[in-house]
Amino acid sequence: MSTLRLTAAQAVVRYLAAQWVDGGRGRERYFAGVWAIFGHGNVAGLGEALHAARAELPTWRAHNEQAMAHAAIAFAKQSCRRRAMVCTTSIGPGATNMVTAAALAHVNRLPVLFLPGDVFASGRPDPVLQQIEIEADATITANDCFRPVSRRFERITRPEQLVEALPAAMDTLFDPARCGPVTLALCQDTQCEAFDFPAALFESRTWSFPVTAPAIEALDRLEALLRGARAPLFIAGGGVRYAWAEAVLDRFLRAHDLPVAETQAGKGALAWDHPGNLGALGVTGTSAANAAAREADLIVGLGTRLQDFTTGSRALFGGAGERTQLVQVNASGFDAGKHGALAVVGDVAATLEALDARLGSWLAPPEWSARRVAEQAEWNRARDAATDPAVRDGALPSDAQVIGAVERQVPADAIIVCAAGGLPGELHKLWRTRATGGYHVEYGYSCMGYEIAGSLGVKMAEPDREVVVMVGDGSYLMMNSEIATSVMLGLKLVIVVLDNRGFGCIHRLQRATGGAPFNNLLADCVHEALPDIDFAAHAASLGAGARKVRDLAELEAALAAARAADRTQVLVIDTDPAVSTAAGGTWWDVSVPEVSTRGEVVNARAQYDQQLARLRREG
Repeated sequence: MSTLRLTAAQAVVRYLAAQWVDGGRGRERYFAGVWAIFGHGNVAGLGEALHAARAELPTWRAHNEQAMAHAAIAFAKQSCRRRAMVCTTSIGPGATNMVTAAALAHVNRLPVLFLPGDVFASGRPDPVLQQIEIEADATITANDCFRPVSRRFERITRPEQLVEALPAAMDTLFDPARCGPVTLALCQDTQCEAFDFPAALFESRTWSFPVTAPAIEALDRLEALLRGARAPLFIAGGGVRYAWAEAVLDRFLRAHDLPVAETQAGKGALAWDHPGNLGALGVTGTSAANAAAREADLIVGLGTRLQDFTTGSRALFGGAGERTQLVQVNASGFDAGKHGALAVVGDVAATLEALDARLGSWLAPPEWSARRVAEQAEWNRARDAATDPAVRDGALPSDAQVIGAVERQVPADAIIVCAAGGLPGELHKLWRTRATGGYHVEYGYSCMGYEIAGSLGVKMAEPDREVVVMVGDGSYLMMNSEIATSVMLGLKLVIVVLDNRGFGCIHRLQRATGGAPFNNLLADCVHEALPDIDFAAHAASLGAGARKVRDLAELEAALAAARAADRTQVLVIDTDPAVSTAAGGTWWDVSVPEVSTRGEVVNARAQYDQQLARLRREG
């Protein structure tokens, strides 16, 4: 058997560079590159190996470990899981800084390979710098934090482990049911140890994406349910995009005159004006989609795990007084069986194609379709009213009005990026996606700080499209350092900062549950003086072009100018923290204290108990 003598780190890098995929644009390396912040746990081993392979596997330097992981994850999401990136750090805080991002990737089922440095496998110099010691278990290190947020975790203490560990990692990244973050914790002395690896391990391999066909029995039941339904509704989740099923879904809905609603991850699979598209579903949903969900007697989820924002905390699917039949089409059996659904385990595109062939010329009941058209028109009027640029004298614009201004000025194929706070809810309802992949909002983990960092990965996945980031002042302050990285790498972004002087979304939730204004808006925090934060000056100091605009008209003019710029542009506008779009939406289960001295809380609890009682009666 032919062998190659390499260090463990060299073997890792050589193997990763040999993995290829046909991601729709011809044969490409599966790993687009490596994000690295070096330290004493990875600079000598992986650092040396990456330098030698930088032509095949480029290495980029970020400013924050969590941020670079967000960039890698966003790249995978925008690539529909067809390609991925690697992230490596030193041991200690560098590694644990990535745990939040690992959790985000886990929740969203997105592939990323984490290579944190670890302690000495030999234990010779223990305790080393940044090592966490557990008296009762000497085998635990800080990297064990990755275990619950990784789809696969392995600590590499011997070079020969890699012969099995690396292919096993790839199997996880490509498995549509288990896809998510993989962590290989690399002991720092092991990285530098040599082994005679089998040469076959490093042969180029082009991976294919498994497609699971649904079981015939499950298709039989789904077909029968659909033919017998008087009010069927489909839900497009992220699995539609990851299965590249957008065109299949488009044809299927048109052929059978069926309506569909969108989750956050599924939004953008279809254009906003597709005849079957009712828009966003759930707590942040449109009135059209939520009315359909309440009235539907059959709901078919496509690639969604039906989290509480989608289902209105399991209160939305009412079936007009009768029990709604729920079907879940998903590559993961774990997700397909949720909520007591009829599980159709399989690829979304393959399932829709098989179902389409079975249905032939069957159409949904015409009266159901006619009602959907009327409700779509009513929602569009409400949406246009919410985004109308007219502002009351002396008032600040709402988030919705800023969304309208941005939408009017960006190209049709632009990609909007956002994450936590109130903006994702407003975007889910109001943003009109005009091109496939034009909506990139992280709401599975609702992670503040993802926005700017994630937009780097989006731009790397689609460099020819305008990437527009909408971010609140709270998220901006949490993580903004990758503005400098975008300038350094020549990745132009357009960032719109909505400054409502605090955590406006949670402030509104606090008031809605009877709470007093407290510790959310800056004015309601303990302070001796309120900071006058100049976001434009700060962004400019990181190398971006930046300006503060006075109103919506000035914002639209600045957006038009930003399109012609050759580097990242940051535009800042003051907004009203108290206003959100009243139209659409549905109940969300947020528990309210049973006992309080505040009358507002007592009243909020009474309303909460009434809602729970109603759910028990209808459930």
